[in-house]
Amino acid sequence: MPPIVEIFSQGEEVVSGQVADTNAAWLSQQLLDLGFEVSRHTCVGDRLEDLVSLLKEIAQRADCCICSGGLGPTCDDLTAKAVAIAFDLPLEFDAEAYQHIEQYFHNRQRQMPESNAKQAMLPQGAIRLDNDWGTAPGFALRYGRCWFAFVAGVPSEMRALFQQRIQPLLLQQFSVTVKQRVTLRSFGLGESEIQQYLQELAIDNAVQLGFRTTDTHIETKLVFPVDYSLARQQNLVNEISQVLGEAVFNISGMGQSAQSLIEVVQQLLTERQQTLAIIETLSHGLLASQCWGQSWLKTTMIGIDTQSLGLNDDFVSPEQIAEALRQKNQTDFGLLQYYQASEAAVTDKNQSITLYNVLATADGIHRQRQQLGGSLQRKQTRAALSALDFLRRTLPSCH
Repeated sequence: MPPIVEIFSQGEEVVSGQVADTNAAWLSQQLLDLGFEVSRHTCVGDRLEDLVSLLKEIAQRADCCICSGGLGPTCDDLTAKAVAIAFDLPLEFDAEAYQHIEQYFHNRQRQMPESNAKQAMLPQGAIRLDNDWGTAPGFALRYGRCWFAFVAGVPSEMRALFQQRIQPLLLQQFSVTVKQRVTLRSFGLGESEIQQYLQELAIDNAVQLGFRTTDTHIETKLVFPVDYSLARQQNLVNEISQVLGEAVFNISGMGQSAQSLIEVVQQLLTERQQTLAIIETLSHGLLASQCWGQSWLKTTMIGIDTQSLGLNDDFVSPEQIAEALRQKNQTDFGLLQYYQASEAAVTDKNQSITLYNVLATADGIHRQRQQLGGSLQRKQTRAALSALDFLRRTLPSCH
C-alpha cells in the first residue's frame, strides 16, 4: 500500500474564499506523481484550538502531512504555536533561521521589523527547512505515525520549498513505487463526447480512467498499475489518441512533458522559423496576450481597419483582409478572427454567435467556422483558444 498523505492548508483568507487553495491542488499532483495516496484536503482558519485539534487527528491517521500557511510574522500566523501545543514541543529560538531572515532584509536594503523574529522560533527537535525565496523557514518533524512538513503559504515559496527541501526528505522517509500516469489534453470536444468515444475501446479494469475540465482544455487521465507493461500502456494511449483524433494537442507521461495549447503553437512556429500577424475582434486582445513576447509574432490588431492594410474598395472579403495583413507585415501567416452577430447576441449568454478564423499563407487560404455560446467572457475566451487551436491544426500542413 502506498503511504497515506494529507494536505493541510491554514489561513482565514483560504477558508473565507478570498484566496483559492491552489497549493493543495498543486501538492496533490506532486505527491501522486511520487507514489503517495492523497486521502484528504483540510483547510482551517486562524483559530488555535482548531489547528491543535486537527494536528492531533492527522498524527493518528496519516503517514505524512504537508501543511502550508501560517508561518508569517503576524499575530494570526499560528502554525508553529499550534504544533508546539499539539505535540508538546516548546518553541525554541533558531539562530541560523534568524540570521537568514536578517540577511533577506539586508539584501533588499530594508530594516527587518521586530515581528519577523517570531519566524525564527521553531518547535523543539524540528528539522529547519531553509527558505531561500522568502522570510519564513519551514520545518519538518515526526509525531505519532505521521511525518509532518510545514511550509509558507505563498505559492512560489511553497513550491520551491517542496521541490528543493521536502521532496528529497520524503524519498528518504518513505518507500514509494511510482505509478505511470498519462494525460491526453484536448480541445474542441466536450467531456461527455470524449467519454462516449472511449466506450468503443476495451480499457482494462486495472487502468484508472478519469477526466478533468479546465478553462482551456479537457484532460483524459490514465493511471496504470505498477506492473503494467510499457507496450500495453503505449497501445492504449495510441488507441485513445486515434479515437479522439485532431482534438488531442498534447500527451504527457511516459517521458513526455505537459504542454498548453499556446506552448504547442509556440513550438511549431519557433521550430519552423515562421512568423505571424494577427487581427482579432471578438477576443479583443486575449489572443495577442497569449502570444506576447514571442519573436514570431510581428504585429497584432484589434478590430478590422481595411484602409491601414491598403484596401480601399467598397467591399473586401475576409480572405483579402487576411492576405493583405500577411503581405503588409511580410509574415508567413496572416490570421484574421471575426464574427457575425449583433452586439446584443454577443453579450447575451443565451444566444450563440458564429466565429470565423481565416489564415492566409503562401500556399493559399484556410478557413474555420464554429458556433460559440455562453457569457461574453466565455465567448471571448473560447474565441482566443479557438484561434490558437486553428493554428495548431493548420500549421503542420502549411509551407
